[in-house]
Amino acid sequence: MDYNKLKYEVLRQFWGYKNFRNLQENIIDSISFKNDTLCLLPTSGGKSICYQLPALITEGVCIVISPLLALMKDQVERLQSIGIEAEFISSELDDTEIDTIYSRCRSGITKLLYVSPERLTNTKFINEANEIPFSFIAVDEAHCISEWGQDFRPSYKNIKDFKEMFQLPCIALTATATPTVEKEIIEKLGLKNCEIFKKGFKRDNININILKISDKFDKIYNYLNLNKTSGLIYVNTRQEAVNLSQFLRSKGLNNVDYYHAGLSKNEKEKKQKWWQESNLNTLISTNAFGMGIDKENVSFVIHLNPPYSIENYYQEIGRAGRNGQPSYAFLLWNEQDLTKSNDILKSQFPNQKEYKKIITSLYSMYQIADYEYIDKEFQFDVKMLQRRTNCTSGKIKSVLEFLHLQEIIYLRNRNSPSSIELLIPYNEIENLPPSDAYFLELLLRNIIGLTTQKTHFQEDKLANKLNIDKSLIKERIIEMMNKNYIEYIDGDISSIRFLHPRDERRLLNSYWSDFKTIQFNKIKKWEEFKYFITNEDFCKMKLILHYFGENTSSNCNNCNICNSKKPSNHYSEKEEIIKILRTKPATKVEIGILLPHCSSEKIEEHLIDLLNDGKITIKDFRTYMIK
Repeated sequence: MDYNKLKYEVLRQFWGYKNFRNLQENIIDSISFKNDTLCLLPTSGGKSICYQLPALITEGVCIVISPLLALMKDQVERLQSIGIEAEFISSELDDTEIDTIYSRCRSGITKLLYVSPERLTNTKFINEANEIPFSFIAVDEAHCISEWGQDFRPSYKNIKDFKEMFQLPCIALTATATPTVEKEIIEKLGLKNCEIFKKGFKRDNININILKISDKFDKIYNYLNLNKTSGLIYVNTRQEAVNLSQFLRSKGLNNVDYYHAGLSKNEKEKKQKWWQESNLNTLISTNAFGMGIDKENVSFVIHLNPPYSIENYYQEIGRAGRNGQPSYAFLLWNEQDLTKSNDILKSQFPNQKEYKKIITSLYSMYQIADYEYIDKEFQFDVKMLQRRTNCTSGKIKSVLEFLHLQEIIYLRNRNSPSSIELLIPYNEIENLPPSDAYFLELLLRNIIGLTTQKTHFQEDKLANKLNIDKSLIKERIIEMMNKNYIEYIDGDISSIRFLHPRDERRLLNSYWSDFKTIQFNKIKKWEEFKYFITNEDFCKMKLILHYFGENTSSNCNNCNICNSKKPSNHYSEKEEIIKILRTKPATKVEIGILLPHCSSEKIEEHLIDLLNDGKITIKDFRTYMIK
């Protein structure tokens, strides 16, 4: 089939679109013809299709470098759901699962293989890669390669060597890159004669409102009560998501729900579907929600608290107004928020002495000596590490997250599937005490794969299947583990696996240097975002564009700063108030929520004029209505 026809046929068959958006077709042509390519498209720009479609129309396997396991899983699940052969390799998979994936790649079944940048230096992976026909490399979140980029990831430097080793073309993709970061991406990935495709960051249909306010919950209630549209509310913690949802529901708003990473997979899917398929529902979420969102009719995004960088903020508000309709972004803040965020960042950054203490104590907890490697998963108790180090939970969490992202350790959070492995030969079970033999046979009959390999399972499902209380099941399994019949990791408790031999010198020197750079970047980006929040002189969109290297002399005329400087159009604003009151009676505060560009003083002035003109009347001393 002709290349152009094939391109459009694949687009229609798998994604259901007739035409490409923005620069997509040019980007797809560039990498399909094996040119090194840099793609800078803002959130909602359709970056993923720019490498996923070429992967289907070129021979071989596209290797996708992605910084987060959650992002890999999300992309692979989405691709598989539309019939595309995609896989990911991560430390949570066992050797048998990984070998199966390699086999599918060698045979040409898999078209997209997602891996972390750390995987590129793994000896087994390199050996397997020599047998896999790759088509090109796609580097997702390419800004991670820059020391000055959002979410700096030192291991992204491995990509250039891998690219040169296998002589592969490369497409690098990002939504957030300053000119400095853009230059670093090209240099550090070794992109040659690179074709650059860049879409401007300006979003004309998003009205940005940075509002200094103390009573945030009431402000959000008033807005949602008067706006029967679909939106997103971002909060910093899981508890805030739950609390705000409960508050709004207690006030009679039933079209809201919460979402966070601690929910089960089924709960997440159910809530996401409830929100995705509605024109009225609002989801309150931590930043765990957002990856791969493809919902056009999001009319507003509210931030209950300031995020920690312009990149995060811009990416999150970019989920509004994808249908081109006017949309609103509200960031609610006060001085207490800024102080709290300052304190949180400081409490998460250990000094070198504390960093060393956390590292050495972590290995000592499991009696792992220098250069020793133990291929085993351990239950992990962060409180025990706190007691050993006298460091705050924030500092410990920062170090553990760093080690996890560098694939030095694999940290499995609570509420994960449990794992179980049979340690004794199957034919010796009959020689055990009868009650033990009976229980092991029961497990083997009901947990698929346990006879031959380590297997993941869920105790509650097993308990329901056997009609036995979950606590009794766990009690007996632990008893079997204590007798060395099985290896068991309880998914209700965090667990840890060490992925490499302990290397004290490297951990305390070069890795400390990388860790320090990452923490410094977080603080620097927060200071930049604080300026963005508190500045009352410049157009908010202009500040964002300037940050991303797009210098412009024109203002957006939509943000709260621009609106505050506009000469008042009394007739237009009065008509807007009458339009609101025709829908239903409203208080001055509620009218202000719907007219964020109009100051409280102006609204009061207009209401007095409309009362004097006899066009409206006042009800119960505070609510206005059409006369």
